[in-house]
Amino acid sequence: MAPLLFILTVLIWGTTWYAIKLQVGIVPAEVSILYRFALAAILLLGLLALRRRLAPPPFQHWLTVGAQGLCLFCCNFLCFYYAAGMLPSGIVSVVFAMATLFNAANAWLLHGNRPSGRVILAGAVGLFGLMLLFADELRALGTAPQGGFGLLLALTGTYCFSLGNFLSARHQTLGLDLPSTTAYAMVCGVAALGVLVLARGLPLTFDPSPAYTAALLYLAIPGSVIGFLAYLALVGQWGPARASYATVLFPLVALTVSTVFEGYDWTAEAVLGLIFALGGNVIMFGKPIRLQRTAQVRQS
Repeated sequence: MAPLLFILTVLIWGTTWYAIKLQVGIVPAEVSILYRFALAAILLLGLLALRRRLAPPPFQHWLTVGAQGLCLFCCNFLCFYYAAGMLPSGIVSVVFAMATLFNAANAWLLHGNRPSGRVILAGAVGLFGLMLLFADELRALGTAPQGGFGLLLALTGTYCFSLGNFLSARHQTLGLDLPSTTAYAMVCGVAALGVLVLARGLPLTFDPSPAYTAALLYLAIPGSVIGFLAYLALVGQWGPARASYATVLFPLVALTVSTVFEGYDWTAEAVLGLIFALGGNVIMFGKPIRLQRTAQVRQS
């Protein structure tokens, strides 16, 4: 199941960037995120209840479940949406791809699991490929308004995502039900978003256009319910460091969508970046090459 979960995660989350772009408009970002995860939480809770699989976490784990909700369904998305208003969207994708390196570092800092050379090499090669893909946007970073603060926000959002990975992995190790824990973590994230919206006095406006509505449904159902369950299940099977390499491939899918719907122009630099990004994927998941000595034929 793990390779299928990996492919499913990459395809779903790689296409959510375009859906997020369709939501930019009259609805504040905080409210759009609130709508997305409120709908996702209701659907997931309802589905689990109908199947009689809803298992509330034990009382002693609610604090970490709440922390997972803040990391995965609130703070990280707020940072990404704010950063997208200050930076080119490609830069945010590049920073998010650093989740691979953050997860490897957190595995070392939090659990003492030193990352293997293979993980480090794959992450470095993949990240270099993404930097080539978005070279023009990276060059423009110095002239972007509030570029430094936007970069800091994107890094903060990515680190929140990484911490959420480890909290989910911890809950799965303790035997907590993944779908139920994810659903209740979403509820905690939605509650935090609701408090923020009320505190800022933001209006609960809604854009009835087909584009916004379709984007909301896509982000809530495939993007949140299916995507997060697939990814967090992958975290449970492969560990956060290896599973997060999917983030390196998200921008590649996003660029494919952009090529079809937005006329993205592929330069020689971008093609080279694509080769490096895919090469990192081969390093991470390909079978290691082992040199074997040729057996000598013994003379009788």
